[in-house]
Amino acid sequence: ALNIIKGAYCLRIQSRSKMFAIRDRYGIRPFSLGKLPSGGFIVASETCAFDLVGAEFIRDIKPGEMIVFEKGSSEYKSIQLFEPDPHICAFEYIYFARPDSVIDGKNVYEIREKMGRALAKNSKIEADIVIPVPDSGVASSLGYAHESGIPYEMAIVRNHYVGRTFIEPTQEIRDLK
Repeated sequence: ALNIIKGAYCLRIQSRSKMFAIRDRYGIRPFSLGKLPSGGFIVASETCAFDLVGAEFIRDIKPGEMIVFEKGSSEYKSIQLFEPDPHICAFEYIYFARPDSVIDGKNVYEIREKMGRALAKNSKIEADIVIPVPDSGVASSLGYAHESGIPYEMAIVRNHYVGRTFIEPTQEIRDLK
């Protein structure tokens, strides 16, 4: 089936005695491996999930890699199913990932801040203030403000109780939120 599937996926497949973690050959979405305090393993799309359960980040699962965990074993087996052809989704760094996550060895907050600085260097504009569109825009806006010398202000505040509207199934529900 993995030879047929196209596009982005991270799979975790569980049987009674084994668990499989598989990342697509392009590494479009992040997938990380961690170690639990109890000695077991954990996989997650973001490293910030490890913090919640006290797990230690081990490493990223490579594009095209399958990790096999066996019940009762303190080790795991790595099998490179496909030749890696990395194409990480830029939106992971720009929008999707939490700023306290690390993707492929890069801190998301720091990457966003660097992108803001790079944008300021490459776009000389006159402005009175820099305003982020929260929440993923805060770090890049701070980087832009620092690099450009334009004051930073929080003029838009997101309602954290509403949730992400872009994933709602109908336009009517998106409009209501």
